[in-house]
Amino acid sequence: MRTMARSRIHGVLTQWGLKVPARRLRQPDGLALLEARGVPQVWRRSVAEALAVIDWLDGRLAPLERELRPLARADSRVELLETIPGMGALLGLTIATEIGDVARFASARKLVGYAGLAPKIKQSGQSSRTGPLSKAGSKRLRWAAVEAAQHAWRETNPWHELYRDVAKRKGKTNAGKAAVARKVLIASWRVLSREQPFKPCCRHGGTNPVPASSHFHLAA
Repeated sequence: MRTMARSRIHGVLTQWGLKVPARRLRQPDGLALLEARGVPQVWRRSVAEALAVIDWLDGRLAPLERELRPLARADSRVELLETIPGMGALLGLTIATEIGDVARFASARKLVGYAGLAPKIKQSGQSSRTGPLSKAGSKRLRWAAVEAAQHAWRETNPWHELYRDVAKRKGKTNAGKAAVARKVLIASWRVLSREQPFKPCCRHGGTNPVPASSHFHLAA
């Protein structure tokens, strides 16, 4: 629900060509800033309502997060998962809990399929094409992976080029996030299986991360 409220704010600001972080809007002069930039009152009111929802949810979630953080700190799996870009302690705890024993999944592909993030494959004769996500399996695991992909638009994210490529080709930012969410789960499977921190692949030993293919190909 909190993510939906933030997305609502982002959607409103996008209509007016603005990119203002929610934390900036929550400051005393946040709405005045929008007014100064030409956002009409009816849309400022919509932003204010979404901010109020976020404030209310923060108050309800805070005690739960305080209870969960010690559990996350005590879990060695979470420590490994936190090395993956976009992964915080609570998302790591969610993914670790949903995966359980990573040995249950013979490959990263199996884990992606379990989360319902694998696109459906439609075959006809000698041709095949990918369709929408299957969305079968663990809804919480799928949500956590997509949540970890929310910051893929940042150029510092190792999957930024993948996100940009897929979003441009499909015409939907959600498609880009789904592609990155698959990479998050692949990385999760690898760090847990190998018990090693995340390391992005690089071009020929260089420092620039290789943009992962936008096609659904998983190397274990």
